[in-house]
Amino acid sequence: MAAVAHGSRDPRAAATVTALLDAVRALRPDVPVHAAFLDHAAPTPDRLLDGLARDGHGAAVVLPLLLTAAYHSKTDLPGALNRVRARHPRLRLRTADTLGPHPLLVRALERRLSDAGVEPGDPDTAVVVVSAGSSDASANATIARLAREWRPRGWRDVVPAYASATGPKPGEAVAALLEAGAPRVAVASYFLAPGYFTDKVRDEALAAGAAAVSPALGAAPEVAHLIVHRYEQACATPRTATAV
Repeated sequence: MAAVAHGSRDPRAAATVTALLDAVRALRPDVPVHAAFLDHAAPTPDRLLDGLARDGHGAAVVLPLLLTAAYHSKTDLPGALNRVRARHPRLRLRTADTLGPHPLLVRALERRLSDAGVEPGDPDTAVVVVSAGSSDASANATIARLAREWRPRGWRDVVPAYASATGPKPGEAVAALLEAGAPRVAVASYFLAPGYFTDKVRDEALAAGAAAVSPALGAAPEVAHLIVHRYEQACATPRTATAV
């Protein structure tokens, strides 16, 4: 398995990916698991897959550690796989779906809110689920749908917000819920790993009056199980190097 994360200059991000993939290895000790990063950290997917080909591996499952399908999964990663395929035509590449959307991620979000002192499904708590945001409207729509589908699990309300690219911003969403009468607002951080955006979201949300902000999903057991699930799906349904 070649697990490809976004990457960050913040060392906490790579450390979190390492911990998450250690959890995956514990679930599937029979599967060699390697990490690669699209930005800011090594190795890149090209370098990792080139190395696997040189070491004599005949096949690899490329698994994007991305929470929504957007530019990185639709353009960056397929481009990298196309380059690798041209250099190593004998290396058989299958690709897995992005991690989200999936119900296991909702369970992971609730786990992290619980870690922040928020009881899952508290009827007096409204939730702002915050993602990075994207220029891809379909990726943002995925977060809005997640919020709608999560709302009936007992919360007073669940609304989406975005750290960049589009709105509402986290602080705006928190303020709007408080103004609408929510006794308490919590922010669910829909990020795989800590970094610039998680820090920005936390500071903005708390300044706007949020009672709690959950940490990044990280090595939550639900995320590790979802990675294994996506891997097994890809193994059952071979895909070309260009399909992510």
